[in-house]
Amino acid sequence: MRFHESSGQGYTKISEYLHIIAAKAGIVMKSNLDLVNDCDSFPYYDDDPQAYTELVSSYYKLYTQRYSKPVGYVLPWVVKQMPWESNLWDIDHDKKQIIPSFPQSKTIEATLKRAQDNRVFKVLEKWRNELYTVHREDGLNPLGDRTITMDRSGSPLFGIVTYGVHMTTYVNTQDGMKIWVPKRAKGKTYGGLLDNTVAGGIATGEHPLECIMRESAEEASLPEELVRSAAKPCGTISYFSFRDPRAGGENGLLQPEVQFVYDMEVGEDVVPKPCDDEVEDFRLWTVAEVQKALSEGQFKPNCALYLLDFFIRHGILTAQNEKNYIEIISRLHRKLPFPTATAM
Repeated sequence: MRFHESSGQGYTKISEYLHIIAAKAGIVMKSNLDLVNDCDSFPYYDDDPQAYTELVSSYYKLYTQRYSKPVGYVLPWVVKQMPWESNLWDIDHDKKQIIPSFPQSKTIEATLKRAQDNRVFKVLEKWRNELYTVHREDGLNPLGDRTITMDRSGSPLFGIVTYGVHMTTYVNTQDGMKIWVPKRAKGKTYGGLLDNTVAGGIATGEHPLECIMRESAEEASLPEELVRSAAKPCGTISYFSFRDPRAGGENGLLQPEVQFVYDMEVGEDVVPKPCDDEVEDFRLWTVAEVQKALSEGQFKPNCALYLLDFFIRHGILTAQNEKNYIEIISRLHRKLPFPTATAM
């Protein structure tokens, strides 16, 4: 019996075949749950309440003026090394609370710039000149600080929730579904690993669709009119990571993220091409080829999550062929311990 590789049944046979080949070669392949664990690496309270509580209680909490909930976690060693100015910050070491003075965005920027000038943190060596918003549930910030921002490079130092977009571009051919997969440039973060077709961070004031159109043009030379008409919003993914050195900067910084997910089906005549220096090339791969690369750890960790989500939504990954199906779906939509945007 022939199995169509983009079907759930075909996915099962492909997965079984890959694991048999790997076992014969002595290769340890990653399961789908392994891929989730690689990215959503911050512990869960229910797994070990005591350990979780001890860990989180060791962190300082970042607050904003006149708002009762923390918006980020700051690691103790970051607090110790950051060049705070006492007239700009209210730091309570007993309560482990940090609050910037008004205007809050300027306070944060001045402190990060001072740290960069003094070469305190490696993660600040590449100042991004791209602002990320510190979101609050009420959508407001008081006394003229309507939008609190910080440079993208400083966001993991304060452990705030960051936002981005990821899009999977695919083609339905006579031989089944094929997915456009880029390889990241070696000089970039996670250099040499595979990525989603298009991805990027959402800057302050930018709508997710605007972001995906911008990134599509910059990274894949895909025209705006095509993306505007063909890109389909498919919800969000959220996770909480410990950063590793491949991300650039210090190991173990905190990165809670929410990503807006898009699919875009295109014809065989549409061929993504590198435009900037983010990717080396694009390759059009079958589902089997993508699954093999995933199991071998060839993808950037968070990109693996979007592909799992894509496979679930397209009926390729199902409860019949994945024993951890329910846990994976739950983990792809983690409830973060901080306020998230009410609108973008």
